[in-house]
Amino acid sequence: MRRLPLLLLLAAAPLAHAEPWTGPPVLVTTGTAEVRATPDRELVRLTTEARDKSAKAAQQQEAQAMTAVRKTLADAHIPDEAVRTLSYDLQLEFDFVQGKQIPRGYVARHVVEVRVDELPQLGDLISKAVESGAAAVSGIQFDVKARDDLERQALRKAVEDARARAEAAAAGAGTSVTGVIRLEEQRQFEGPRPMLARAMAAEAASVATPIAAGEIEIKATVSLTSALK
Repeated sequence: MRRLPLLLLLAAAPLAHAEPWTGPPVLVTTGTAEVRATPDRELVRLTTEARDKSAKAAQQQEAQAMTAVRKTLADAHIPDEAVRTLSYDLQLEFDFVQGKQIPRGYVARHVVEVRVDELPQLGDLISKAVESGAAAVSGIQFDVKARDDLERQALRKAVEDARARAEAAAAGAGTSVTGVIRLEEQRQFEGPRPMLARAMAAEAASVATPIAAGEIEIKATVSLTSALK
């Protein structure tokens, strides 16, 4: 006897445990919305580093550079709680000569993330940080202080959109929405919007750094299951 492919056998098999739907007719719609806002908060990463034949000397030189950068931040009225260390490492670097590893010296590197609550301050702050000893600036991100409120606004609009879609679809089918059976937020984390920017000390020293933030889009998506007549 010729064997049927497994897929066909499964398709032909009866659904032994299927339960018939006995509730009211339902309709599932998806609602989306977005709220735009002008950023009023920024995050930026500042890196200090130093190289020396001696590990201790590399650490000391890096510490001096970071101390100078932290003083610049303090002079700009950036509070201590707005600065946090992301990473610190001390590594031995090598050169390869005729297939052999030759120790070159140590590099000490310290990366801090700085929260800036005034956008006009950011460009000047970056320039001064580089002048005071930051070796690199990277990871600029824009955000808003009232993110929670804006997320709730977007969520309300997304629910309204899903309900309007359900009512329009029901009307097209000659029926109407009688209630909500289920409502789910399809949550996707949207953190601060990144800006692809990196400034090296040799290029940025003594140069005013223009920063354009644009707008942030905060989005929300919901799934609505509605009961129909």
